[in-house]
Amino acid sequence: MLNDDPLSLAVRVQEFFKKKGLTLSVAESCTGGLISHYITAVPGASGFFEGCAVTYSTHAKVRMLGVSEGVLGSFGAVSAETAAEMAGRARALLDTDFSLSTTGNLGPDALEGKERGLVYIGLASRTGKPQVIRLDLRGGRDENKQEAAFQALKFLLDAAKRGMLE
Repeated sequence: MLNDDPLSLAVRVQEFFKKKGLTLSVAESCTGGLISHYITAVPGASGFFEGCAVTYSTHAKVRMLGVSEGVLGSFGAVSAETAAEMAGRARALLDTDFSLSTTGNLGPDALEGKERGLVYIGLASRTGKPQVIRLDLRGGRDENKQEAAFQALKFLLDAAKRGMLE
């Protein structure tokens, strides 16, 4: 699963964001703050990282981020639509250039009729429509959490390399 060190990815994200003068925020659900942990484990993160909202419950997604109850009611907390809205709302709330989000089911059981290991990662910017990727993870709960956080950082870095973040 993990084919790189999450901290080395966090270093590369920081280098890119600082070089470009960009800011980042994160809205985490299933990863519970792990992405933010990796980002802030690297000295100098305050030069680009504004903060994180850990909105684990549906109630928190609505109250803290302003995620639409209509989106949650129609698609569920574990959905591409919710991931996109979480990223967009966190970006606007913290007034950052970019925002990552995670929402998913790490297990052990099905949630909202969705299988264990289903995770959506959202990426929003000041311009353009949010992008979302889907992961179907096969590990245990802790392994899935680590893999989701790693893949979120990788998604962000890959988007940077594609030029989305410029």
